Amino acid sequence: MSRIAVSIGEAMIEMSGGTDRTYRQGFAGDTLNTAYYLNALLAEGWTVRYASAVGDDLYSRQMIDFIGGTGIDTSTIRTIEGKRAGLYMIHQADGDRHFTYWRDTSAAKLLADDATALDAALSDAELIYFSGITLAILAPEARGRLIAAIGARRTAGATVAFDPNIRPALWVDTRSVVDALTAAAEVSSIVLPTHADEVPYFGDADDEATAQRYLSAGCVEVVVKNGADPALVVTGGGQWRVGARTVASVVDATGAGDSFNGGYLAARLAGANPEDAAEAGHATASVVIGHHGALIPKEALKRAF
Repeated sequence: MSRIAVSIGEAMIEMSGGTDRTYRQGFAGDTLNTAYYLNALLAEGWTVRYASAVGDDLYSRQMIDFIGGTGIDTSTIRTIEGKRAGLYMIHQADGDRHFTYWRDTSAAKLLADDATALDAALSDAELIYFSGITLAILAPEARGRLIAAIGARRTAGATVAFDPNIRPALWVDTRSVVDALTAAAEVSSIVLPTHADEVPYFGDADDEATAQRYLSAGCVEVVVKNGADPALVVTGGGQWRVGARTVASVVDATGAGDSFNGGYLAARLAGANPEDAAEAGHATASVVIGHHGALIPKEALKRAF
């Protein structure tokens, strides 16, 4: 019988390129990216599911087909009549990628509105993964419902992994960020924050302060990401600094953190200790940033290991 990992969040229609106003359509999203790498790296015997909601339009159907085509189980993606998938466009400016979003009426904002469907999506999961973006797109009542459902699964024995992935534009104020992320940490086993993102909201003096804050909230394992600098891994059994792999050039940093999370969690589920799992996360990200786009061909990941 297959073991189940569930990633919860929003996948969106991506329009990238923009040269001569010509764009290439794709699909991406932080929790989908992590699900993709988790699915690519886990051993046989695991099934990775994506839990979300999409509309009943052509592009939502194409999104489901795309996700299913990667090998991810789409049975927990709900279809909401009359809704649409969110969309974003990428443009280049000042040597960097910039994003414009249309997600106000995204079906994914309703992913936690049906309590029965939500509980069913999580009922047999050994690993549950979600992010701060997952929380940010939800109405406060739905956000509380999702956190409670995830907490019930952790109590029942599931491992819960959470990436705060703070996106300021999605939150109404600082207090909402602090309250939501703290509540999420209280139901999580593993938290994977990025130190620089946390400082404006929590005032952490350094990455060790970030780690200790999340441990104090109730999680048991924290991996503080620091970009190209070493990640800090802290558990009740000790702490380690794990350096990123050196790469010749960064082609596209999109999805670097998401792919690190996928590599880390896949290694932990395979029995690796936290330090070695961080090495696996860095190895995964080092290959991903050498390619265009957040989702690279699975064959390319073989170079990481």
